[in-house]
Amino acid sequence: MAVVVRRATAADAPALAAVASATFALACPPHTTQESIAAFIADVLSQERFQEYLADPERDLFLAEDGAVATGYAMLVTGEPGDPDVRGALAHRPSSELSKIYVLPDQHGAGTSRLLMTAALDAARARGSRGAWLGVNQLNERAQRFYAKSGFTRVGTKRFLVGDRYEDDYVFEQAL
Repeated sequence: MAVVVRRATAADAPALAAVASATFALACPPHTTQESIAAFIADVLSQERFQEYLADPERDLFLAEDGAVATGYAMLVTGEPGDPDVRGALAHRPSSELSKIYVLPDQHGAGTSRLLMTAALDAARARGSRGAWLGVNQLNERAQRFYAKSGFTRVGTKRFLVGDRYEDDYVFEQAL
């Protein structure tokens, strides 16, 4: 079947949490402990948290499905970034953050990420954003290549807490 991307609803919180749980570790550097990954998933990517995200009027969530199987998701957050390093790096305002975009490993290279990216950037434009930004771990070269192919350029750095350890991220931005 062909992958379809649609706006997620409150009923999709379990599927979003399941995909998040299955994919988050893929973006972590090799030194990230399983305990830190599990803590992050429990704190940030649980079904309850996705219910909160889906109810937040500043967020847009998208779910990729192959038939009835959830294969990926994206989350866009609109508004001024809270991180001062990010605020200082961005050139385009107002802006939206591509907070999350993950697909199951068997979807890598299949076009699912591109469909999710298109949905998220279209939503950012519809919200009036003039730019979109994201953070990506400095060791995640695969994701960095994808973001560059999607029109993002590296504009700065920031820190990202996973468990009890800060990781170094690049900040990428794209004019919309």
